[in-house]
Amino acid sequence: MSGPIAAAGTPAPAAHLPVMLAEAIEALQVQPDGIYVDCTFGRGGHSRAILQRLGSAGRVIAMDKDIDAIAAAHTLADRRLDVLHEGYAQMAAALHRAGIEHVNGILLDLGISSPQLDTAARGFSFSLGGPLDMRMDQSRGETAAEWLAGADEAEISAVIKTFGEERYAKRIARTIVEARALQPIATTQELAALVAKAVPTREPHHHPATRTFQAIRIYLNRELEELSAVLPQCIAMLMALGRLVVISFHSLEDRIVKRFMRDNARGDAMPSRLPLRAAELPKPRLRLIGKAIRASAAELVMNPRSRSATLRVAERI
Repeated sequence: MSGPIAAAGTPAPAAHLPVMLAEAIEALQVQPDGIYVDCTFGRGGHSRAILQRLGSAGRVIAMDKDIDAIAAAHTLADRRLDVLHEGYAQMAAALHRAGIEHVNGILLDLGISSPQLDTAARGFSFSLGGPLDMRMDQSRGETAAEWLAGADEAEISAVIKTFGEERYAKRIARTIVEARALQPIATTQELAALVAKAVPTREPHHHPATRTFQAIRIYLNRELEELSAVLPQCIAMLMALGRLVVISFHSLEDRIVKRFMRDNARGDAMPSRLPLRAAELPKPRLRLIGKAIRASAAELVMNPRSRSATLRVAERI
């Protein structure tokens, strides 16, 4: 996701650059008078870049469930920017409430943002000591500490295995349950230490708690469910030739995006023996634009967190 970047026309700070900024904006094919939705404002890197290409009649709808991101968005004084404190799973309803029926482009920059990861109090990072929170929206929902205190061993194991693809999920879950019987697991460092204790092998340049933290975060924030919910809404909200641009950061979410775009580029599957003429077959709703894009070597040097990013583009037919 995006990190802090300076307002249009001013130099950007060196840290927290948006991932694949130039590629994403190019893929959107921004029209000066178009309407664009940035479903994950973060610190506004992509929104600002879109605004720079818009004319006076253009518009950006910035959405985010993170209250810190919304606060950052409200500091950007631009009448062409509308800010909505909503998760992207509610995109279509939020746009309809704003009187918008169709848009020219939609950008989904998935996963966790650098400000979220680098703020110890948010509890997303195993390398920073802080409360075990992990909520994207701190105004609602259950924290990671609360969930770990109440979930049974089987549920914890299933979450870590499903959303973290962690082969030692059962061993980690057992260690967590044993530890919480003695005292609550309240901090990121406590959880990271327990996972490290439970995992018998070490991968080079890979902390043993990486997959567990990813899994709990994805589960608590319903990230995959929300992604699956918003993608059909994107088709409904895009006008003809409108672009959908998605940046994903791990195989679980990229698999959902890839299959969705591929299936909608083929049209609805029909029984092979159904007697239909070619003109009667369901028409595709999307056209795939190019192949999946990875971060360039130059970007990897400047921003190592872009190494897992995949950008996919589709156009509304």
